[in-house]
Amino acid sequence: MTDDMTQMADRHMVLATDLDGTFLGGSDADRDRLYDWVRRHRATVGLIFVTGRDPAFIEDLCASGRVPWPEYVVGDVGTTIAHVDQERGLSPIPALEADIASAWGDRGESVRAQLDGHPGLTLQPTEFRYRVSYDMDPDRFDDSAAGIVEALGADALISDSRFFDVLPRGISKGPSLLRLVDHLRVARSRVLAAGDTLNDLSMLVAGTPAVAVGGAEDALLNGLPEAGHIHRATAIGAAGILEAIEVFDLHPVAAEV
Repeated sequence: MTDDMTQMADRHMVLATDLDGTFLGGSDADRDRLYDWVRRHRATVGLIFVTGRDPAFIEDLCASGRVPWPEYVVGDVGTTIAHVDQERGLSPIPALEADIASAWGDRGESVRAQLDGHPGLTLQPTEFRYRVSYDMDPDRFDDSAAGIVEALGADALISDSRFFDVLPRGISKGPSLLRLVDHLRVARSRVLAAGDTLNDLSMLVAGTPAVAVGGAEDALLNGLPEAGHIHRATAIGAAGILEAIEVFDLHPVAAEV
């Protein structure tokens, strides 16, 4: 194992968190409490961003200095798995992305062609490697899009009632997160997955301790089973993460914040 992998495997806990509405959610004071807590305990707390955001967004976000840098990122709704270097940015891990690339193949052009002009969908301008993403107008959206995507051998995912993502078959946040933590030899029981929208469902049901933070969308809450390892927080966003760390007793000093 590399030094980075060894360090992650030795952490008392690893926080694997969505960004918008979760790690970036809640009040300014709650976010600062969580970020300061993470910084104080970097020797014992690992950080993985699991997000629909692309690498450029994450690099700009952390370069601001307010948000702590993660060690790893599962980005692009699970289609990017990358190591993070504060000076060089995100570096995809080829061994972990090989199956993702294979599952996607050359579908991007076919997806864009088949969904061109589809009611309620506006193609996002970012050139993703292994996904195609759209802004969705729920009032105009024609749900036949899901069948079109299925016929192309891909998966469709709607989240927050305003995003429509086309992903490689079987690839999403949950499977990619598990692939990464197993690669890092981190015990799944020490990973807290945190999210707030439907595209977080696959990681919240992946089997690690998990939290749907306060303010989560109803579609996510309705899709979650009642299970001891899944916590529905009352506190919003970042405060909900701290609430879950205490509920699951994942870190002995969580209550100090």
